[in-house]
Order: sequence, then structure tokens, then C-alpha cells
Amino acid sequence: MIFDAALMSLRNLFAPETRTVFWKTLGLTILVLIGLWFGLRETFIAFIMPLIQGVVPELPDWAGWLTFIFGILASIGLALGLALLLSPVTAIIAGLFLDDVAEVVEKRDYPSDPSGTAMPMGQAIVASIKFFGVVIVGNLFALMLLFIPGINIIAFFLVNGYLLGREFFEFAAMRFRSVEEAKLLRSRHSGTVFMAGLVIALFLAVPIVNLLTPLFAAGLMVHLHKALAARDGARSVSATPRPR
Repeated sequence: MIFDAALMSLRNLFAPETRTVFWKTLGLTILVLIGLWFGLRETFIAFIMPLIQGVVPELPDWAGWLTFIFGILASIGLALGLALLLSPVTAIIAGLFLDDVAEVVEKRDYPSDPSGTAMPMGQAIVASIKFFGVVIVGNLFALMLLFIPGINIIAFFLVNGYLLGREFFEFAAMRFRSVEEAKLLRSRHSGTVFMAGLVIALFLAVPIVNLLTPLFAAGLMVHLHKALAARDGARSVSATPRPR
């Protein structure tokens, strides 16, 4: 079930409808990073440079080029710092379009079922930030075990598998169910959801490709929710729509 859901989600990443979401995510990510770079650069020039000049008020004429080199190195450092933020920033922005991905999957692969109810923009923003927080907390926990041989890798997959599986499955389920019903369904199939979360964690561990983690995870859990709801003898379309 999980393997089939993962394969269908991978195919979904290359579907024409999903490409639109991908390009929107990538474009907004680049704009945010450019804005952050200029913001940090101007902050450095406005606040850090005066401090440096206050510590060393007078430099000989021949040392003027040091300031120029220092500025270049600072710009490079900012660029590298933003590179580290690429994945988290993408995660936040992609979280805003998870309902778009879910709707594409539901309409294409389950045409006889009505689509779920999308989250309002406010809730989508909260869910996006929550996903970002889950990734950060999970990886900070794994980082604490970094120097314990063998444990660090295991911790990364266990923590991220649990957190990512929980968050994305409940997202998919809440398109058709109340929050309480979604949590109950996840609890009833906690082992399956956790195993699916491990697949997402594996995807997250692949550099560059992990930028697509939210889109992949959303598609995977939509398929898994449909399959589990059918297994329980109650199709997801018959579930009570989540009130808005």
C-alpha cells in the first residue's frame, strides 16, 4: 500500500498540473531568498560596518582594499547562509500549496470521488509554519545525537518518520474529516502512517531532491488516506466534510 502510494506520488511530481505548483514554489522561494539577501546585506552595512569602523577608526590608505575584500567575503558568507536556508524556506512556501497538490491527485486519480475541502489561507499559513517547525525540531533532536555512532542516522529517520508521517497524514485526512476524526484515523493506523513517514524521511535525506518533500509527502498521504479509509470499509468521500 505504501509502496504504491509512493510510486503514484512520484509520478504526480512530474504531472503537468503539479509543475505549476512546483514553479510557483520555486519562484517564490527565489524571491524570498533574494529579499533576505538584500535585507541582511543592508543590515550588515547599516549596523555592523559602523561598529567595525568604531573599533578601528583610522586605517592607512593602503588598507582600504581590505574593506573591499571584507565586503566581498561577507557577501559570499551571506549567500552560503541563504543556501542553508533553501530547504526550510522552500518547505514553508510549498506548505501554502499542499491543497493544490491534493486537489490535483484527487481529481486525476479519484475522478468519481468529490474533492476534499481546502484549508483557508490563514490555516494554510499556520500549517506551513507548523511543518517547518516539525522539520526543525526533528532535525535538532537528531543533531543532538550526531556524535553517537550509528544512533544519529537512526534518530534522523525515526524522528522525522514519526513527525512527517503524522503531520502530512492528518493534513490529507482533514480535507474530508474533522480534526478529531483525522487524529483518530491516524491513531488507528499508526504503524502504517509511521512507515509512510519513513519513506518521506528517506526522500528528505536526498540533497536537492528534498526541496520537493512537501509536494511528494502531500501526494503520498492523499493516496494512503484513500486506501486506509477504503480498508476500514468507509470510503473517504463518505466522511463528514471538515467544517469551515
